Amino acid sequence: MLRTPASNLLRKGLVRSVPAAASRASSTHAISNPTLKNIEKRWEGMPLQEQADLWMALRDRMKGNWNELTLQEKKAAYWIAFGPHGPRAVDPPGTNARVAWGIAVGLAASFAIFAAIRSFAKPEPHTMSKEYQEASNELLIQQKADPLTGITSEGYSGKGMVQSPPKGN
Repeated sequence: MLRTPASNLLRKGLVRSVPAAASRASSTHAISNPTLKNIEKRWEGMPLQEQADLWMALRDRMKGNWNELTLQEKKAAYWIAFGPHGPRAVDPPGTNARVAWGIAVGLAASFAIFAAIRSFAKPEPHTMSKEYQEASNELLIQQKADPLTGITSEGYSGKGMVQSPPKGN
């Protein structure tokens, strides 16, 4: 591409002239009051294309001097931008109760599944009884296992392998 001072001036002149004319043309005409009247009630029912066109027209008007905007245009622009529609819509009545009931049902179902699985489970292994674990402690002492820090070390005060309550509890 040829970069000469003349082509730079021409390019800058074209770039500056097009948006200025377009923004001046779009911001000179106010949007009609019937179009903006009761926008709060009509917005959800409007086709998406019409919503987009109205928002673009308001956006173009807001690019200019805000003192030239009508009160209706200001109200409509605010409501479209921040009003309670779309993701900001208020939840219908009873939504919180439905959520609470759904959580309660989910918890009840998970408890029922847990209880059913637990009822079909095998009993705990015999190695989990306190008597077996005490016998394991005696075997470790006989074998002098872990003489530095374990059950056979001097001054050991831990429980060793015992971690379960006595059998029958």
